[in-house]
Amino acid sequence: MRLHVADHPLIAHKVTVLRDATTPSPIFRQLTDELVTLLAYEATRDIRTVEVDVVTPVAPARGTYLAEPRPMVVPILRAGLGMLDGMTRIMPTAEVGFLGMKRDEDSLEIETYANRLPQDLSGRQCFILDPMLATGHTLIAAINYLLERGATDVTAICLIAAPEGLAALGEAIGERANVTIVCASLDERLNEHAYIVPGLGDAGDRLYGVVDL
Repeated sequence: MRLHVADHPLIAHKVTVLRDATTPSPIFRQLTDELVTLLAYEATRDIRTVEVDVVTPVAPARGTYLAEPRPMVVPILRAGLGMLDGMTRIMPTAEVGFLGMKRDEDSLEIETYANRLPQDLSGRQCFILDPMLATGHTLIAAINYLLERGATDVTAICLIAAPEGLAALGEAIGERANVTIVCASLDERLNEHAYIVPGLGDAGDRLYGVVDL
């Protein structure tokens, strides 16, 4: 497993505003969108391409297209939806699948309640979108879900990550696949409620508002 923490002043600035408890949801959504677009440049650095010949208005030229099969972008519902536009803006030809996962707040176990993915992901480069890598349970479940369908190359884009989650992910995934984590910040730790410290709170609630169940 490989970790890439994006080190850029614009990224640091946007993360700081996201952390601020006074930042309202509309601004939080806008900055998340912008931040994911910046992270996507790093996450797609090794995307597969093929060389092609094109004709410009002046002369023939050798260029590059994204290779087939098309990449698969997988936001984790619901918070991952806030990252989708930022990702597809720079990779509009990608296909989009969805995974609905939630964490039981008592047991911290992950339940999958929705799935909209192809059965065969062989040869696909997959990009998972999930704002927070805390315990790692959600991301482990999501990556396992993709691996079971034949994926071998998975990149997860997160806003914030915790060391405990990264350690759990590395232990669970091992060498079974080429997995990369791209994030804007590696934070200090998890607290007793499995929230990232300092973190930015519940990303889904800050994107869309609090949901009372």
